[in-house]
Order: sequence, then structure tokens, then C-alpha cells
Amino acid sequence: MKPYKVLVVDDSAFMRKIISDLIENDADFQVTATAANGREAIEKVNELCPDLVTMDVEMPEMNGLEALKIIMAERPLPVIMLSGINEEGMKETILALEWGAFDFIRKPSISSSQDIIAVGESLREQMKEAMLARHQRQVRETAIQAIEANPVEPVAPQEQTAKPSIQAVRKNLELPAKNSGLPASKQAEADRPIKPAEVTRAAKPIQKKAAQESKTTKKSVLPPPASAKPASEKFRSRLRTERESTNVLQLQQETTAERAEVTDAPSTVRSSGSAKGFSKIVAVGCSTGGPRALKALLENIPADFPAPIVIVQHMPPNFTKSLAQRLNTFSPLEVAEAEPGMVLRQGAAYIAPGGYHMKVVPTAGGQYTLSLTKEEARNGHRPSVDTLFESLLPLSSLERHAVLMTGMGSDGARMMKALYESGVCSTFAESEETCVVYGMPRSAVELQCVRHILPLQEIAPRLVQAVK
Repeated sequence: MKPYKVLVVDDSAFMRKIISDLIENDADFQVTATAANGREAIEKVNELCPDLVTMDVEMPEMNGLEALKIIMAERPLPVIMLSGINEEGMKETILALEWGAFDFIRKPSISSSQDIIAVGESLREQMKEAMLARHQRQVRETAIQAIEANPVEPVAPQEQTAKPSIQAVRKNLELPAKNSGLPASKQAEADRPIKPAEVTRAAKPIQKKAAQESKTTKKSVLPPPASAKPASEKFRSRLRTERESTNVLQLQQETTAERAEVTDAPSTVRSSGSAKGFSKIVAVGCSTGGPRALKALLENIPADFPAPIVIVQHMPPNFTKSLAQRLNTFSPLEVAEAEPGMVLRQGAAYIAPGGYHMKVVPTAGGQYTLSLTKEEARNGHRPSVDTLFESLLPLSSLERHAVLMTGMGSDGARMMKALYESGVCSTFAESEETCVVYGMPRSAVELQCVRHILPLQEIAPRLVQAVK
């Protein structure tokens, strides 16, 4: 198997050498060229057609952000940004994630060999995930082409047993392992047979018109859990409302029209928000691709949303503050990086700071506050989505809503399952077709604890409907 071709872009010759050596510690990758600025990077992408690019954020002539925009417009491919820890570098990194970068890592400290090793491990893991995500995207495209080439025509009832159309489609979708081009560690995932449900999801772009006419019906995929407590009449009414057809585009237009203008100043909680009286809470977890997904989610939640939103986005320390400030400029909600003891208010969103687990804690006065801890990493992450979701388990007096969006791994899935089994019926997962990495949502779907599997653009309207 030929190694994947990588282009390394950095204005420092020394850093180009370090990054190249870290990449080539894995035989599945080969650095085929380097570039000293964004302009050279664009030229070499067009000339060499690499499989992946590592891109420094801050460079002379043309920086990484400007180069990324052109590459994603002309020849999109996975780009991993390398960011410094200064404030400007962090802000530009958040922008890069919005504009299509696969993920980012912080630049290693050249004075610490251990830090260089740790950054190398993180970089290689992200590169493998990027190649796996690309392969899965190709599988979905193959599925669409197979369905287009073999349309399933209506047949008379007596003919149905003689036309195994879904089996024919599945046969067309199977890819031989020898042609997959995946690292050995990811081959089992790539060889997974295509399931009929995945064929249905792959066919959605082709059947867009029909899907728009019946969006609500196709998304509620699970019945309420057997252990769920009997629903009140108010709750039954809300469930009936969820089953009715919803004009998602109209909902998005209405929430957009309600947006309030906010500034890029550090977040403070709105004085109009209510710290008491809310009876609902939303918890969100995401990882790779999360900043872009959070933007799409939060900019479509209205300012009068009657619940606080608590969020875990896997990200290193300091970057989460820049992320919160950036999201605050888009969302009608007040978005802030969480601080110890913050009192939760409806109409506000709180992002767990990098390096800290975040929990929701009830107080004697009937309020809810945020606790930040330095406990051991969970599922390889701190903050961990599982830790946040677990803190909601005892809060049975609140109506709880849980959301998992794009991200590698399975963080959050196990505790979403626990919430579901305790009676939490409002569980959401981003569907495969819009995920940058279909890892965390897939894990929850496989545990059969997701009521609504939705493409990214539909999550906010349906969440607003469920909560309101």
C-alpha cells in the first residue's frame, strides 16, 4: 500500500523538519513536499495533489487562514492547522475550523522532547482520522452512485420476492479491503458492511424533495425507553407535537429574524436572563468538527430559549475562551467560557474550559451552578462529555435534553445511554452525512439511545421545538 502524501507548510525551516519527522514516524504517511508560506502551499497543492496538508496559522506573505480559504474553494482536502498559543493565533485557529480545516494541534515546544512526542502522537491520530473520514465519504458517494445506477422501481406485490433490490445495492457498495488504502489499524472499520439504513441515509440527497415533505416522520427512530416513567399530560402533548410535520426552513427563518446583535467583548451573563424558574436544560457534546457544528447550532437558537445550554467541546486550554468569544458574536444567546460556581441562566450557553471537567450541580436555593474539576481524563479527554452527561443523571426535576455532534471516539455515548435508560427521551445525534467525523454520534446510535438522528442544519429547529 502506498503511503498517503502529506504537504507540510510552515515558515520555520526548523519546524518543518520537526513536523516532517513526526509524520514519517508512521509508515502510512510520507512528506512529499514542504512550503514556507500560504502562497507556496497553494501552488504545491495544485501541482502535487497531496492527500493531506499540515498548515501553520501565522506565516508571512500569505498566512495559513488565507491559504486555507483558497484551498477549500478550489481543491478541498483535509487540512490540519498548527497553531501557536498566543491570542491572535488562537482566534485565527477558531476561524480556520469554521472555514473547513479538519482539526488543529498546537505547535510543540522545541525545548521539550516530551512535548514534541505528545504533539506527534496527537498529529498522527488526527491524520489517520482524517483519512478514515475521507474514505467513509467516498463510500457514501459510492452508495449514491450505486442507487442512481440501479434505481429501485416499484414492483407488484407478487414480484417483490424476485427482486432483492437492496441486496443488489449492497453488493455494489462493498469495497475490497485490498483497494481501500487505509492504515491497518483502521481497516476493520473500513471493511464494515454497508447496512440498509446507511443506504437510506446516502440516498437522502437524491430524494431531497421527498425528504423535505416528511422530515419529522423519518427522524424519530426509537420508542421511549421501557424504564421511562409515565409521562404527564403536558409531556404527552409535547411528544405529540414532535411527531407532527415541521417546516424546518420556516423555523430557521423565524429564529434568524429574532437574532440580537452581540459584540466580540468577553462574555457576561445577560441581566435579563433568569437564574431561577427554568425547568429544562440542554447538554451538548462534540469534538473534531465541533466549532463549525456549534456555530450552526447556536446561531439558530433564539434569545428567549427557555433553558441553559452546557457544552463540552474537546479542545486544549485557552482555545475554549477564544471559541466562546467567537460563538458569542453569532448566537442570540449569551455564550461564555464556564467559570467555577457560575449560576446557570436560561438564554445562555456555557462552554467547558479546556483542561477541566464540567458538571452541573444543584444548590440549596433551587439554582444550578457549574463545577469545574481537574479529575483524571475520561475517554482520553478533559473535559469529557460523559462527565457532563453523568452530572445530569440525578437532576430528575429538570427536563433534560442531550445532543451529540461530530467527533472522533465515543465520548458521551455511554452516559447518553444511561440518561435514556433513566427516562430521558429527548436525545439527538448528528447524522453521518454532515459529520466531519462520525464517531461520537455513531457510538450513541449503536447503543440504541438516540431518538432523533438529524443532519446538522435540522438540529437547532428540532431542539427549539422539543424544548419550547
